[in-house]
Amino acid sequence: IDVGRAEGAVSVDFLRDPERYRRLGAQIPRGVLLTGAPGTGKTLLAKAVAGEAQVPFFSISASEFIEMIVGVGASRVRDLFDQAKKAAPSIVFIDELDAIGRTRGGTATFSGHDEREQTLNQILTEMDGFTGNEGVVVLAATNRPEILDPALLRAGRFDRHIVVNAPDQPGRRQILAVHTRGVPLADDVSLEALAAGTPGMVGADLKNLVNEAALLAARRNHTRVGADDFSDALERIVLGTARRLLLDPDEKERTAYHEAGHALLGLLTPGADPVRKVSIIPRGESLGATLQTPESDRHGYTASYLRGRITGALGGRAAEELVYGDVTTGAESDLELVTALARHMVGRWGMSEAIGPVSVIPAEGREQPFDVTGPSTRTRELGDTEVRRIIEACYEEALGTLREHRDQLDRLATALLAAETLDEDQAADAAGVPRRRAEGAGGLQPAPAAEPVSPSG
Repeated sequence: IDVGRAEGAVSVDFLRDPERYRRLGAQIPRGVLLTGAPGTGKTLLAKAVAGEAQVPFFSISASEFIEMIVGVGASRVRDLFDQAKKAAPSIVFIDELDAIGRTRGGTATFSGHDEREQTLNQILTEMDGFTGNEGVVVLAATNRPEILDPALLRAGRFDRHIVVNAPDQPGRRQILAVHTRGVPLADDVSLEALAAGTPGMVGADLKNLVNEAALLAARRNHTRVGADDFSDALERIVLGTARRLLLDPDEKERTAYHEAGHALLGLLTPGADPVRKVSIIPRGESLGATLQTPESDRHGYTASYLRGRITGALGGRAAEELVYGDVTTGAESDLELVTALARHMVGRWGMSEAIGPVSVIPAEGREQPFDVTGPSTRTRELGDTEVRRIIEACYEEALGTLREHRDQLDRLATALLAAETLDEDQAADAAGVPRRRAEGAGGLQPAPAAEPVSPSG
């Protein structure tokens, strides 16, 4: 509801007491567009706004308008708005607006395309036609605002654009409190610690986490859901279910060194995200994983931090080369990660001296197949050269650090072979590295919601 208070409170208050605004000549916003990643709670926020305003709420998915028969979608739009007008003041909520709100003017001429355009035209007319819809507010939600038709986004239609972001740590704490209201929790469960260890998780993820933990507790015949249940549920969500895969002793040892390389660099690199868990148990498609998560939510990244992440992600491949003089296919996902990071550093964030502060890669979702205003061939080649230079420099740094701390690498790999899974403190003790946990940060330290830095295999 905080978003509603910050941006949409005028709409709610207007529906409750319209005369106070009309006396000053104010007009209610015609439409409010909610944008954000899947699972952030856009639909729930729309329902909450309707509940606070205490007005009738009409909800429909945009895909329900579309039929193969031309004209059916436009007719359904008219019927929907007619019902809303009769019940005014009211709220109309259209979910997944991009299903009918895509930019017009494409090359397709099929009847389905004509039907979509007619439906969109009818919505445009209803929201800003000759007859006003006073007392009817249109809320819409989409994950892809960049593809919407400009006519939808202009003033007079969707006047307000509200970005619904993933919750911060206090927000995650409140969401967890909501989803655990009917769940008996053990005394060792700290919602504060859970919220701190789940950066990037949205409301749907947190609901799934609580449900997975409850399922595990039921299978284990627990009377209450404990910290171990939440920790194991996070592992299952992030890494996948453990596989019963019998590894050859040599392959298991190589996997241990691979993950030890990631973990040791995470422990030794200043400013790196803390290592939460290291495992050589096969899960999903990986033979092992090293999980790192920031101590607090991050919203901006420095060039040094990103280079540190690249260095840490290359630690597994560097450890294999250092110990065995050869590398395996286990670093496939690591290479994909570092290539994407380096390419964004060079092409989007201006972190290359050779390219300079120039954006040469379009933002996600805004790629144009026939864009003639893009970078030249020479600039693209220079960008590829810079990407390779950054990655190779970070790889040499990873090799040098592991070579200097070879005895600690061996100890950490040996401990992994014996225990198969090490938490933050166990990994630090095995490597002989001082612990970096802040004072008073006791309690459950779950695995992060962010993707694993190093799933090998």
